[in-house]
Amino acid sequence: MTESFSTADLVDEHGPSLRVCDTQFRQFGKLTAFTGRVRTVQCYQDNGLVKQLLNSHGDGCVLVVDGGGSLHTALTGDLIAKAAVDNGWAGLVLNGAVRDSATLATLPIGIKALGTNPRKSAKDAEGVVDEPVSFGGVTFHPGDVLYSDEDGVVLLPGTASSE
Repeated sequence: MTESFSTADLVDEHGPSLRVCDTQFRQFGKLTAFTGRVRTVQCYQDNGLVKQLLNSHGDGCVLVVDGGGSLHTALTGDLIAKAAVDNGWAGLVLNGAVRDSATLATLPIGIKALGTNPRKSAKDAEGVVDEPVSFGGVTFHPGDVLYSDEDGVVLLPGTASSE
């Protein structure tokens, strides 16, 4: 989705119905502000499912990946992020690490992650897709609308969300 917004203004406008993620992410990707409907992956040091999803049509969605907060391996790098751009994903929010950060900064996509690690992850596609994931004091439900900018990540309930 392309629209102008400020997460601080959204907090003021929506009050407690807006969920605010407390995780202090680092900004990667060329786009510092992005929004879209949430898709989710839960995995641990294995980006097989992340790669599969980002190589499919994104329809302007944001992929939220709960990697358990691990910084031991990267859950995405330049090739997977480029596939996300090519397939119409709006952004990525990773509770984990990325690699190829210099290249990620040139790609027209929003990417937030905890940090970087040049080590590749496993490719076994172990994990869960499109189930609620929780970190940073909030639960990300598939279908929620995520807004991310320089101030943080916030969520409005989607039609299927119950939080």
